[in-house]
Amino acid sequence: MHARTAWQALAQRPLRFLTSWWPWRSLAYLVSGVLVGGLVGAVVLMLAAAGLVLLIVLVGVLAILALLLSGIYVARFERWRLRLVDLDPAPDPHQQPGSPGARAWLTTRLREPATWRELGFTALSLVGLWWMDLGVLFGALAVPVIVMLSPVDDSDVWGLAILGFVLLLPAPYTITAWAGARAAFTRAVLAPRDDELGAQLREVRASRARLMDAFELERRRIERDLHDGAQQRLVSLSVQLGLAGLDTEPGSPVARHLAAAQDQVALTLQELRALIRGVHPQVLTDHGLADAVGELATLSQVPVGVDIRLPHRLPAPVEVTAYYVVAEALANIAKHSGAQRAEVTGRLHTDLLVLEIRDDGTGGADAATGSGLAGLADRLSVLDGRMRLSSPPGGPTLLHVEVPCHSGS
Repeated sequence: MHARTAWQALAQRPLRFLTSWWPWRSLAYLVSGVLVGGLVGAVVLMLAAAGLVLLIVLVGVLAILALLLSGIYVARFERWRLRLVDLDPAPDPHQQPGSPGARAWLTTRLREPATWRELGFTALSLVGLWWMDLGVLFGALAVPVIVMLSPVDDSDVWGLAILGFVLLLPAPYTITAWAGARAAFTRAVLAPRDDELGAQLREVRASRARLMDAFELERRRIERDLHDGAQQRLVSLSVQLGLAGLDTEPGSPVARHLAAAQDQVALTLQELRALIRGVHPQVLTDHGLADAVGELATLSQVPVGVDIRLPHRLPAPVEVTAYYVVAEALANIAKHSGAQRAEVTGRLHTDLLVLEIRDDGTGGADAATGSGLAGLADRLSVLDGRMRLSSPPGGPTLLHVEVPCHSGS
């Protein structure tokens, strides 16, 4: 595996590590840390002094403000410098201001937790981190070199040259180990990988929600095309067949064929209307979840009691998802449970829709057996909803569903 950090390079192949660029990158990381620490320390002291001396004038206010915002630029440089010993990206955590202009930028930065986290890191770096970098460099490089050069002043201590050389041998490991630790701390504060994973997860959820919205729009389009196109043409065909039947002799073969054709058109219309209701029920759009579930109950082969009490209409994605959860559950009850009765209840607790579908069937339902419940669980997860199933052998079965309503807004 290709090393992505100094620690990985040090741990994977300790001997080959000596011939790689990682010791030099680590040395550059620590040296640059010492240089930037000293420079930032001097600048901050100057700003602090200016702010204290001229506190009551505009220059003092600007100096204090610059002191507060200095962490942003120090952290930006630290994230750039991190690439010396950590090849993974370190994204900038700051948000874009909502409007252009210096005032909007300043307001956004002062309200962001990242700004204060970076200021704290800068203060900690000035107080201790760059001093520790300097100490590691002095101990790993300066001390062995001083010992090696001791015989220059006193030839009687030539053995110290060998000792200094021996002390210098582990310097690449010491420097790289500390550089890795320093980089790990910097990343944890300024560019944590958990934030990157969280951002990626949020993007995946947003992408999945966009796909679900696109799917729902396509479903609505198909419903309109079937309702306004194919259904209307079938109705027109049925009328034309009826008119043609009026022009034929009653009881003649032609009249019988026309009547049979008209019956077939009527059956096709019934099937098409059922299909349209399955694609997206009009009653759900017009009257809401309670009435739509009530219509499902009237069409169910198993007697279903409905008790859904909602104070207001819910967001459309929540209503659609809840409707299809109930529809799938009732279809499973009719096909597999052997139940004599089912019941659907629904309540809104603040901004959480809670649905429960019960039946007195034989139980043994399992979402992992391909009953359609697994697909519903995936659909619920798009809205951060969840589903729990209790179905012991012998019954009864309870399907408990929770859907946050704010997620569908």
